[in-house]
Amino acid sequence: MMQNVHLAPEADEDDLYSGYNDYNPTFDTEDLENDVAFQQAARTSYGRRPPGTAKIPGTSASRSLGTGFGLKATLTSSMGRPMTGAMQDGVSRPMTAVHAAGYTKAAMRGSSFDPLGQARGPAPPLEMKNSDSSEEKIRQLEKKVNELVEESCIANSCGDLKLALEKAKEAGRKQRVLVRQREQIATPENINLDLAYSVFFNLASQYAANEMYVEALNTYQVIVKNKMFSNGGRLKVNMGNIYLKQRNYSKAIKFYRMALDQISSVHKETRIKIMQNIGVAFIKTGQYVDASSSFEHIMSISPNLKAGFNLILCYFAIGNAELMKKAFQKLIAVPLEVDYDDKYVSTNDDPHTNLLIEAIKNDSLRQIERERKSMAEEYIMTAAKLIAPVIETSFAVGYDWCVEVVKASHYVELANDLEINKATTYLRQQDFNQALETLKIFEKKDSRVKSAAATNLSFLYYLENELAQATNYADLAVNSDRYNPAALTNKGNTVFANGDYEKAAEFYKEALRNDSSCTEALYNLGVAYKKLSRIDEALDCFLKLHAILRNSAQVLHQIANIYEVMEDPSQAIEWFLQLISVVPTDPHLLSKLGRLYDNEGDKSQAFHYFYESYRYLPSNIEVIEWLGAYYIDTQFCEKAIEYFERAALILPTQVKWQLMVASCYRRSGNYQKALEKYKVIHRKFPENVECLRFLVRLCTDMGLKEVQEYRTKLKKVEKLKELREQRIKSGRDGSARSRREGSTASDSGGTKGERLSAKLKALPGTNEPYESSSSKEIDASYVDPLGPQAERPKTAARKRIEEDDFADEELGEDLLPE
Repeated sequence: MMQNVHLAPEADEDDLYSGYNDYNPTFDTEDLENDVAFQQAARTSYGRRPPGTAKIPGTSASRSLGTGFGLKATLTSSMGRPMTGAMQDGVSRPMTAVHAAGYTKAAMRGSSFDPLGQARGPAPPLEMKNSDSSEEKIRQLEKKVNELVEESCIANSCGDLKLALEKAKEAGRKQRVLVRQREQIATPENINLDLAYSVFFNLASQYAANEMYVEALNTYQVIVKNKMFSNGGRLKVNMGNIYLKQRNYSKAIKFYRMALDQISSVHKETRIKIMQNIGVAFIKTGQYVDASSSFEHIMSISPNLKAGFNLILCYFAIGNAELMKKAFQKLIAVPLEVDYDDKYVSTNDDPHTNLLIEAIKNDSLRQIERERKSMAEEYIMTAAKLIAPVIETSFAVGYDWCVEVVKASHYVELANDLEINKATTYLRQQDFNQALETLKIFEKKDSRVKSAAATNLSFLYYLENELAQATNYADLAVNSDRYNPAALTNKGNTVFANGDYEKAAEFYKEALRNDSSCTEALYNLGVAYKKLSRIDEALDCFLKLHAILRNSAQVLHQIANIYEVMEDPSQAIEWFLQLISVVPTDPHLLSKLGRLYDNEGDKSQAFHYFYESYRYLPSNIEVIEWLGAYYIDTQFCEKAIEYFERAALILPTQVKWQLMVASCYRRSGNYQKALEKYKVIHRKFPENVECLRFLVRLCTDMGLKEVQEYRTKLKKVEKLKELREQRIKSGRDGSARSRREGSTASDSGGTKGERLSAKLKALPGTNEPYESSSSKEIDASYVDPLGPQAERPKTAARKRIEEDDFADEELGEDLLPE
């Protein structure tokens, strides 16, 4: 029996914790019933003998070791329970195995205290999920679809509509794959309907954003016709919006009404918006009565500014003045739901309250209130301007009615604006006196209104070039409100008109300090700097203005002009090209670009822009002259004829252009046409020496009999030329003698001049000065204004002895492009 009992070694008797980690199969209580040795020991007196206890330090009394022989009394522990192995009521209590508490002597030897077991190292990694399972694949695919939908929405919000559509399409493809996989492993009821709805809805929205309306409508139809989507009927509103964009107003109204039927009365705001869309669609179709019914219903249930304004438009289209008045009163009565400025004014000196007021003065909610108030004022002002001329017998009476209604509402400050607008309307009607009278009423009003009225009066007098009055009212406007940028700008304009550019620049700069976005002051400041020759500062002003007004033709022209003044043609051309993109049909701008390219030596680009300028303005003589000279320079005289004929048509009293036409015929080898043209010129301008010289030369070359006639005429014209020169000379001499000798010599000179005038009355006059010639023979030589022509091919008819004495002449400088 003892062979199965293992006692602790004696060497460890002093160690209370020794052996706690040692586990012996003997103490396994699960098989005690089958353990023969244990059952035999339990039946012997040894098994019933309680174990001896040693003297424990710290107890109140000491006991000697007891034995089990002859001991019949039951032994108990100090806590009152039977001791292990003791007999109680004839039944021995079995011994129990005590597991270790985790503190071993062997573990403490040579190691540090580590109750948390950190010395054992990191925990093993978690077991990976099985990614090959179908459910896991479906979950990953659903996650990917959601990510694609989110990316599509983000791309749309960033303005990248093409990327948003691509992501939406990819989400749709993966959604179809997901549905097929779901159907393979589960019933159709397990399909994620919310995910499918979001995918289709996003795809339809992206199609609509990219103006692919047919695809969007088809996608919306998929959602609407699917009965599994409970709220799909609401999307008929979106379909109605698409039809409205396509101008298919009847279908838009149909879908709006279908959506209205499917939305319960609980969703009041949604129904109001749909009815508003129906009213707008009716306005588009011209059915103003039906539209007014929709807006009247809205104003009776939930009045708002848009519906009230649209109702006024409908009544204006119908032409019912009384209903217009009622609708205007309804619009004025719409609750704005905006807290007024009283709560932003501190009523005490509490620093905490003052800090709170400063914090909420410009917060986002305050900005929303300002926007709403501004929108309401814009609707009311526009409605008043619209109905004022038609609701009463005259425009003035109608405006007065609107002003009275506004004064009786909580938009009292708009009454003054309406009065000023009334004056502006008088200006549009060119009734300046009434405009001035209306504005002068405000001279006794509060400072803000007085400043606005005085600003307008100053501008009116400035336009009428009454600078004194303009200056007076500009001073009044500035004194009434020193922080009014428009008043300061007008004051600067009056100073500028008087030539004091430095002082004008100071007023413009003060206006900009009060309002940095005052574009008029910034533009005028740049112009003032140009006048002061402060080119760099002027350029800086216009570049700043260009950053604000990107497509302003005036600003672009000023920048280009400054670069031209700075002799930077490349930059000037670049800015002129930007200006051309804004005003592509300006002929003067096109000719300016052509001139710049011509100065740079780029003839092809110069020709392009000159030709474009000619297309838009075919009466510009400078452009016509350049184009004609260009074709002559490139030896295309036939094409130059068209432009010179156009110039002769524009200026028929100038012989220059007709002579150029004739010279082009001669240079192109068409001598017969040239001769006919010279004859026509001679009939119109018989005293023109140059034309006669050409006629003499051509008739001589062609062997015509009229040569003698033209020589005689040329001789007479040259003699007339000489007489006129003598008259001019004698007139000058007579003037000189009158200054030296007095009135007597002056009378003598006058008599002589009268006699000379009498002689000249019999001869035809000319407006062209000629050089005098002392030779008595006829000078038949002439200078070709178009330059030398190509040598005429030699023929066998007759050999000429004399040379062409004008063949080597070059093109006159007056015909060449500048």
